[in-house]
Amino acid sequence: SVSHANLLSVGLNCSFGASDMKPYVKQLRRVSPFYLSAYPNAGLPNQLGEYDETPEKMASQIREFIDEGLVNIVGGCCGTTPEHIAKYVEIVADVVPPAPVEQPRLMRLSGLEEFVLTPGINFVNIGERCNVAGSRRFLRLIQEKKYEEALQIARKQVEDGAQVIDINMDDGLLDGVQEMTRFLNLLASDPDISRVPVMIDSSKWEVIEAGLKCMQGKCIVNSISLKNGEVEFLEEAGKVMSYGAAVVVMAFDEKGQADTYGRRIEICERAYRLLVGNGFPPQDIIFDPNVLAIATGME
Repeated sequence: SVSHANLLSVGLNCSFGASDMKPYVKQLRRVSPFYLSAYPNAGLPNQLGEYDETPEKMASQIREFIDEGLVNIVGGCCGTTPEHIAKYVEIVADVVPPAPVEQPRLMRLSGLEEFVLTPGINFVNIGERCNVAGSRRFLRLIQEKKYEEALQIARKQVEDGAQVIDINMDDGLLDGVQEMTRFLNLLASDPDISRVPVMIDSSKWEVIEAGLKCMQGKCIVNSISLKNGEVEFLEEAGKVMSYGAAVVVMAFDEKGQADTYGRRIEICERAYRLLVGNGFPPQDIIFDPNVLAIATGME
């Protein structure tokens, strides 16, 4: 995801000719808050690896992009020549480019596919079985380096309807940084799993950051807190924001875990004001107020 970056434009280039690129440009226009660019090829290569679309033909296709308000910047990639670009100049001479489309403030996550938390979604299913602290089977598979079997646990959760997959490698006998990195890289290679967003779950910042470096979409960090004071809290929040992730904030401060309703409100409100006051998108903040379960299901 690049939605967190202060970009001038985002766009597509190469891969297709203009006609084949158009559906993807339309999709990008629908979700992008930035100016949009398109640099298509002069069609697809022929059997000799050459490109056949003439400047006139490409210009007519690019004109459709412009007439439909899809792009702000146009150019050309493979097979295009100065003559192609000269034709573009002619067709844009009297055009007022469209303004970026302002997007509603919603939490937008992604794996290979987008997940938007709209007001109509009352409950989000987070798969918690890839957690060494909560699943003895998953812990055993990671300890024994049986990663394909461990991935099957993640795959089964997605098949059963998990909208986000939580990954936790916090165990005293594991190298959390190494295991988080290895497992997330393996997960990213399986599109049946990596189509959903990931929640990187750890109490150790070095493990969280190792996971963030592996993310190809927009994930959730679980979690940060005010336990060690505002300086560390804002430093970690800044790094989360720089990686483009959403964040879970625990109701925990320098005095300890929130144990009353008043303390939960106090800590969460303080954390919110600190984050938003330092530029963190409010729609990307999730609070965990440490409300204990009524029961665990364990004897």
